[in-house]
Amino acid sequence: MRILYEDNHLLSVEKPVNVPTQEDASGDPDMLTLLKEDLKHRYQKPGNVYLGLVHRLDRPVGGAMIFAKTSKAASRLSEAVRSRSFEKTYLAVIHGAPKVSQGRLTDYLLKDERTNTVSVVPKGTPGAKEAILDYRILGTAQDGYSLVQVELHTGRPHQIRVQFSHRGCPLYGDQKYGAQVNKPGQQIALWSAFVGVPHPVTKEPVELKSAPPQQYPWNLWPERTLQL
Repeated sequence: MRILYEDNHLLSVEKPVNVPTQEDASGDPDMLTLLKEDLKHRYQKPGNVYLGLVHRLDRPVGGAMIFAKTSKAASRLSEAVRSRSFEKTYLAVIHGAPKVSQGRLTDYLLKDERTNTVSVVPKGTPGAKEAILDYRILGTAQDGYSLVQVELHTGRPHQIRVQFSHRGCPLYGDQKYGAQVNKPGQQIALWSAFVGVPHPVTKEPVELKSAPPQQYPWNLWPERTLQL
């Protein structure tokens, strides 16, 4: 895996698509386990290796991801998430386009643990959580797709996918929330392009960037997907 940043406190890598963030029922190799094994091998560490999971990416999503190498760093990064000083910017390819070229989407989302699906529900629904994101359309293509830049202010499960699908603009390749317009086997076009956080010890800004692979549909906008 490509390492984006590493010091004694943090490890950031470019997560490959279709790798679980942590162990799940599939039993497939997951990010947390793979990186612990890598640290153990590279630094010849005896015993168990600590690596704290601070945020998650859905299994089909790739891009920048950051982990804590100490419990103190994990605690401070988790606090950054809670205080919303943990910046997360994504790139996504969607079907169609929102009515306005940039704006804020605010919804209340409820997760069905049994089906692992999330839906938009009225405010006040028991168990529902507020979901907020800002978006900006970076480009459109003749075949009806739009490239959008998304800044997450909350980190709800499947948030970007659900909020855009709810507005009639499901993500390219999303079988769960856009099966009516996507074909089986298509790879979802959602990428963690930027992660920014105050360093847990020095407090200096740590800014991590990752560009999506230059293949369809990302290569419809090569000049926009390679830089933020």
